[in-house]
Amino acid sequence: MKSDVIIIGAGLAGLCCAKKLHEEGVDFTLLDASDGVGGRIRTDVVDGFRLDRGFQVFLTSYPEAKRVLDYSALKLKPFLPGASIRFEGRFHQLTDPWRRPLAAMSSVFSPIGSLADKLRVARVRRRVTRGSLEERFQEPETTTYDALKQAGFSEAMIDRFFRPFLGGIFLDSSLQTSSRMFSFVFRMFSLGEAALPAEGMEAIPRQLAAALPEERIRTSTTVTQIEPEGVTLASGEQLECRAVVVATDGPSSVRLLGGESLHVGQGVSCIYFATDSPPSQQPVLVLNGEGQGPVNNLCIPTNVTSTYGPSGQSLVSVTVLETPADEQQLLRDVRKQLSDWYGPAVEQWRHLRTYRIPYALPRQFPPALAEPRRPVRVKPNLYVCGDHRDNASIQGAMVSGRRAAESLLEELKS
Repeated sequence: MKSDVIIIGAGLAGLCCAKKLHEEGVDFTLLDASDGVGGRIRTDVVDGFRLDRGFQVFLTSYPEAKRVLDYSALKLKPFLPGASIRFEGRFHQLTDPWRRPLAAMSSVFSPIGSLADKLRVARVRRRVTRGSLEERFQEPETTTYDALKQAGFSEAMIDRFFRPFLGGIFLDSSLQTSSRMFSFVFRMFSLGEAALPAEGMEAIPRQLAAALPEERIRTSTTVTQIEPEGVTLASGEQLECRAVVVATDGPSSVRLLGGESLHVGQGVSCIYFATDSPPSQQPVLVLNGEGQGPVNNLCIPTNVTSTYGPSGQSLVSVTVLETPADEQQLLRDVRKQLSDWYGPAVEQWRHLRTYRIPYALPRQFPPALAEPRRPVRVKPNLYVCGDHRDNASIQGAMVSGRRAAESLLEELKS
């Protein structure tokens, strides 16, 4: 079957590219090597639990997501705004005062930073929510750590809150990620909610795919070579087209396009446990503010939405910012740390699955975002998109897919 356009990769970028082309009446074929759509946003069902492949949240303030998704159909359930931070053998609540002003009073006297630090959060919030999103990406670029120091935050506030919180988002506890990414993320958290879809994060790409012609999506289909007028599959089959869009992650795009790979990724491990009795009843993110042990953050997805597990059981998600080879030792180390936090009951938690993801996000150390939106046109009739072309987020992946489609449409019309 010949198509006008072949899109390689059915993650968010590829799906959003296909969506735009379909809206404009351009014939396409969407190919993916895996057994389903979603790319790095997939959800497995194990013993009745929904396990996202790597802990992720959806930020409702993403402008592109608002434009292309039906939020009500996703049945989004929000986290409580704020965090529970483990420090000095106790859990301390840090609450968003703009959304929960009464509950936030206890945060004022917590040891997670000084009162001055908490006032500085207000100043940063005002700054990042001003103007347009594009203006935030035009700010002087430095590292996130340097930006926090320039804003006046104490080392205590950085180590106890920002390092585990932003480290879990950037998968970079060193906070060397671009300050432009920090402004973007802080803006998104300030203007919307962090939420989970009732059917898991994979519900997002599935919704996008459902709006496309089913016969134009081929999974379990590996592309081995891009030809001048089409692609060659691992099976030897050749597909003809007028243009190709490579919508894979950074390293995979380089393998297909040729050239030297400059794409470095951030890795992560995510460990899931099942328990009859959750260690907390709060739908909140738990951060390791002590800086010791493998656990960076933890949450209980079934506290956010009960659809993540069977009735009467709870799901615990643990994030570790490394991908050690010895999974059994990692599991023992995590259990030991969580036993210190929650007591001996942790030893009875049932291990469901461990995901080791060497390339979860593209690394975005300065000057990675010196050019916030990198070109999507490689040469005539050949395009590339993905979060490595914009920024490492759902928003970035979606926008890059649309940009590739728009650029391609211009070429097809000329």
